[in-house]
Amino acid sequence: MAWDTETTRRRLLDAGTRQFAAHGFAGARLDAIGRDAGVNKERVYRYFGDKRGLFTAVLTRELASLLEGVDPAGAGPEAIGRFAGALFDRCAERPHLPRLLAYESLELDAAVGIDARNPMCAKNIAGFRAVVPGLDRTGAEQLLFSVISLVVGWWTLSALVQTLPVRPDDAASRRAAVVAHATAMADCTSGRDVG
Repeated sequence: MAWDTETTRRRLLDAGTRQFAAHGFAGARLDAIGRDAGVNKERVYRYFGDKRGLFTAVLTRELASLLEGVDPAGAGPEAIGRFAGALFDRCAERPHLPRLLAYESLELDAAVGIDARNPMCAKNIAGFRAVVPGLDRTGAEQLLFSVISLVVGWWTLSALVQTLPVRPDDAASRRAAVVAHATAMADCTSGRDVG
């Protein structure tokens, strides 16, 4: 029986996503990932080179999935609010992604998958500039970072969220706040040089 390489690769990516999201980069173990995927951990080395290679592939795949079809569209600061709302919805569906981003920042010395991620960021920076009048490149970069931070903070700072007098099950009001704040940030930077 021939080895199904694509299925094995996908199963390793799925298992890696679960294990890295639950235990972080440092805490995830290749033997647990292999067991979760139903294959020998040596397959990680065969397909991804090492643990960091698997983490890179996991994060790159998850970010591409997060951003697929989420583009700034329309005109004005409200377009940035809609973008933030769409990102919030995607993170609500995939709460493991903000955790993966947090673990990357906390546990690794540098971002992974830069070659795949830079075009994603460049596309959104160009999109922000297209929908917000007068937004320069530096302002668009800073706004994109601020919007992403605003969105993922609800998942990466969950302990802090628990101390706030907000209902933990009130996703609709959280989303509305994210949209309003992202719109306000875009409005504040519209037409101004923030660099």
